[in-house]
Amino acid sequence: MLTYQYLQAVSASPFWEDQIAPKLLDGKNVIIAAHGNSLRALSKYIEQISDDDIMDLEMATGEPVVYDFDEKLKVLGKEKLGK
Repeated sequence: MLTYQYLQAVSASPFWEDQIAPKLLDGKNVIIAAHGNSLRALSKYIEQISDDDIMDLEMATGEPVVYDFDEKLKVLGKEKLGK
């Protein structure tokens, strides 16, 4: 059965691979502003969060999140700003 979370993640992965990752690999900074569910799906994909754990991910409206990546785009750190 396809879940909503799965469908969101499926749409997030091509966006990551086609639009975001190439820019990060080129040394550019990327700002993403989107609907909470889209951001949650993108976080699920890049952080490799399980379907069960994604339900506990808190995403406050308008709260910036900064990710640090290694040269292979593995998450090294995550910081929520504005708290």
